[in-house]
Amino acid sequence: MKAVVLEAPGQAVLKSVPKPMPACADEVLLQVRMVGLCGSDLNSFRGRNPLVSFPRIPGHEVAAIVAEPNLAYPEWLPGTPVTLSPYTNCGRCAACLRGRPNACQFNQTLGVQRDGALTQHLAVPASRLYRANLSLKELCLVEPLTVGFHAAARGRVGPGDTVVVFGCGGVGLGAVAGAAFRGATVVGLDVDDVKLVTARKAGAAHTINTTRGDLHAQLGDLTNGRGPDVIIEAIGLPQTFRAAVEEVAFTGRVVYIGYAKEQVAYETRLFVQKELDILGSRNALPEDFRDVIRMLEVRRFPVDEAVTHMVPMEETPAILREWSQDPAHFTKIIVEVA
Repeated sequence: MKAVVLEAPGQAVLKSVPKPMPACADEVLLQVRMVGLCGSDLNSFRGRNPLVSFPRIPGHEVAAIVAEPNLAYPEWLPGTPVTLSPYTNCGRCAACLRGRPNACQFNQTLGVQRDGALTQHLAVPASRLYRANLSLKELCLVEPLTVGFHAAARGRVGPGDTVVVFGCGGVGLGAVAGAAFRGATVVGLDVDDVKLVTARKAGAAHTINTTRGDLHAQLGDLTNGRGPDVIIEAIGLPQTFRAAVEEVAFTGRVVYIGYAKEQVAYETRLFVQKELDILGSRNALPEDFRDVIRMLEVRRFPVDEAVTHMVPMEETPAILREWSQDPAHFTKIIVEVA
């Protein structure tokens, strides 16, 4: 079968690889139809993902159909459209024992620690599959949106909260939609007006271009001077990591989704003086997948605006090079697998 393979940093090729066979009775063979690309795939292509070794097949945002029956799981009939959770969990580490397998110490994500979905076929445990009344493009967006939904859950977002989301790219849009779906008033921040328009359609009641005006004053105007109840950081810059702590309300919650690419120096007095909850957010739980599917089924997300590029499998190496050279030009890339 055909697959896109990262052979070395900056080198992606389309080549033939062996077709997988279910390795155990729990696995279902899928025919992959679409694969979304995210920032971790870009970092893998650039050789900046420390968890990736080469060669590696990338891709973990999947829309597929069941290719063959598994007698142990008759509910997964051939032709059934599905998406999937790309994570593993050991069941033995502290996170798993606390019922938080999304943060498993020994997780292996498709396309990162193990070969991913940019292939024509994929064998996946039945327990990782989700069905929904959605198009293939919508199914392909489920997993990336769960990351933002999980961040909203970590921040205990609810009705009456004002939630600020730093960054309205692919992950940030999920946080905007997740917080709005929980009944919060959402403020989207970005430097790109086009992304802010999409954020409005995803559920943001207000948007701010941070290159114009004083952010502190604008947030004060929107919150009667108190500051937002929750800030979700989805950019990964030292200045936005610090700004989240500075701008959030007293006794507020700060949720970090990504990693800052360098060390961050804080005024730690604010942690104590404001009695803040500082939270990390990693991957997603099954309930996040179910919530995203419910939201997409009621058409609460601007799918067409969020997906900026759709390319055939053969063009994946070229689009990865273009993305690496001009990342600001891309929000969400979906590869159509032939």
